[in-house]
Amino acid sequence: MTGGPEKLRIDKWLWHARFFKTRSLAAKVVASGLRVNGTSVAKPAFAVGPGDVLTFAQGRDVRVIRVVALGERRGPAPEAQTLYEDLDPPRPRGADEAPMAATPRYEGGGRPTKRDRRALDKQRDVLE
Repeated sequence: MTGGPEKLRIDKWLWHARFFKTRSLAAKVVASGLRVNGTSVAKPAFAVGPGDVLTFAQGRDVRVIRVVALGERRGPAPEAQTLYEDLDPPRPRGADEAPMAATPRYEGGGRPTKRDRRALDKQRDVLE
């Protein structure tokens, strides 16, 4: 006899592996669209086991994970990292994004500067 079950609910496994803070968040992600071995799954009660490949959205990233082991509990992060193998590690923030200007200026948009406000006040005085 083995020490634990051969399969585990997908929402519970995602929670054990610390991808989501609560099981209800994990269940929402499963319901919104998650793939197990290329097949779309919409039920949080779907059972996963070692060797299954999961593809799901986490924040702005798409994660591709291989289940290595099933957890018995939601333990500390180093223990949770032994439950999976990351097939496509997320890129560091800002690697894909273009650098933004420090203070963007828009032609005629946004809040006017003090100089622009004085010019507007002069135009209003002339019109009245």
